[in-house]
Amino acid sequence: MAASRSPAVEVEVAGHPVRLSSPDKVCFPERGYTKRDVFEYYLAVGDGIMRALGNRPTTLQRFPDGIEGEAFFQKRIPTRGVPEWVQTATISFPSGRTADELCPADLAHVAWAAQMGTIVFHPWPVRGAAPDNPDELRLDLDPQPGLGFGDVVAAAEVVHEVLDELGFVGYPKTSGGRGVHVYVRIRPEWSFVQVRRAVIALARAVERRSPDTITTSWWKEERGDRVFLDYNQMARDRTIACAYSLRANARATVSTPVTWAELPDVTPDDFDLRTVPARFAKVGDPHAGIDDVAHDLTPLLEWSERDERDGQGDLPYPPDHPKMPGEPPRVQPSRKNAANWETDKH
Repeated sequence: MAASRSPAVEVEVAGHPVRLSSPDKVCFPERGYTKRDVFEYYLAVGDGIMRALGNRPTTLQRFPDGIEGEAFFQKRIPTRGVPEWVQTATISFPSGRTADELCPADLAHVAWAAQMGTIVFHPWPVRGAAPDNPDELRLDLDPQPGLGFGDVVAAAEVVHEVLDELGFVGYPKTSGGRGVHVYVRIRPEWSFVQVRRAVIALARAVERRSPDTITTSWWKEERGDRVFLDYNQMARDRTIACAYSLRANARATVSTPVTWAELPDVTPDDFDLRTVPARFAKVGDPHAGIDDVAHDLTPLLEWSERDERDGQGDLPYPPDHPKMPGEPPRVQPSRKNAANWETDKH
């Protein structure tokens, strides 16, 4: 005889009724965390995740049968079966196509997404009211094979040093994996192309401080055992798991905001579905002040212009992105020859 399913429950969140079906369905088998646990986790860190997601077009990484089942990224909200209060925003992909993505106006949107099997939230670095103008500069520090979290923390400290000299306030968080993300609020006055070039200029400045441990090389064969500063996370339609988002791994880790003072003393496994709500209740959100100041991107754009004058122009875009003006050929260095370097047949 098949096991009986637990009945659905209805929870009021931010003034809206949200139905939680199959609350005892297991989402994280190794730890036994259920759909109810995921739902209640997001309610417990509500203020924090809404600071990260509020009014941002958001791609949902859904696992209807738990993290060991089939997963998919949902960029378009269904046309049927969606509560009338759910808000969306229209975003444009590099291809020119558009989609109406979830745009959380309150915590009920997060709860509804969790009910739909969402484990990971991937917001765009824009607000729904200005979908072509990022207001969040993101730097993704990605360790290459063989490096540890301590290596990434050391690279993040160099980022912190450069940001301080710029007068920019950076907000670090764990990625939930082996990396570190640093966010900076900027005024929504520039295009994706401009903000990406600003991130490249910032990354190059960081790389110059520690070239033996940090790299901006897009091609893996050139990175060696260094921390990669993934500037392409600022390309249009590239997103990062947001602050307080769960990650789809066996440990149910969380991408967690920390202070710069804390960063050297933490490990990614410190933060998971069980520990982060208790931490949030005790110390609050280290990113609570992230919206207090929106920085002027002009200094970084001036750095970008200086780099270009010195022969350091644009860097390759992701492979699924249309070829961009001024972009160097997308040719793996070991396969470069006169023909494909000049015509970019790759």
